[in-house]
Amino acid sequence: MQPLMPEPPIPVEKTLALIKPDVFDKEEEIEDIVLKSGFLIVQKRKLQLSPEQCSNFYADQYGKMFFPNLTAYMSSGPLVAMVLARHNAISYWKELLGPSNSIKARETHPDSLRAIYGTDDLRNALHGSHNLSSAEREIRFMFPEAILEPIPTRQAAVDYLNLYVNPTLLAGLTALCKEKPADPM
Repeated sequence: MQPLMPEPPIPVEKTLALIKPDVFDKEEEIEDIVLKSGFLIVQKRKLQLSPEQCSNFYADQYGKMFFPNLTAYMSSGPLVAMVLARHNAISYWKELLGPSNSIKARETHPDSLRAIYGTDDLRNALHGSHNLSSAEREIRFMFPEAILEPIPTRQAAVDYLNLYVNPTLLAGLTALCKEKPADPM
């Protein structure tokens, strides 16, 4: 009988974060908050998107009334794209961002980034991926050279540990116990 142990939180999610043009000058301040919130910035780049690139990035919003204003706003100046990583990165980033409408965010989530840095529904300062599939698509869009490894499910992670890591550790620790070196390192 195996002892019951909680499964370790092995899967680490990645999400895309954008610092939009109107708060580009607050980059260091925002990054400091991101890091203090437990995120790791895996990749980062500064760029300016053309209206066509913005249209492609926000293709899922095409046809909505605000779409032309959104593409004009997002191509109006430089932005900072970051790949953030941590356990449950997407949900934690969305929580840190707050509601997409900055005016509502100030009422309901006054400590959120959009409440602090955003001005309205369109100019809400920051972007975050909605779910895992949009995160993968958006990261590939902003970082085409990025290698996105699939995140193992809990069972796949356990299988990997049992197949590769545990036998190596067992062999190494057994040899160490047999040899009893003065300096095991």
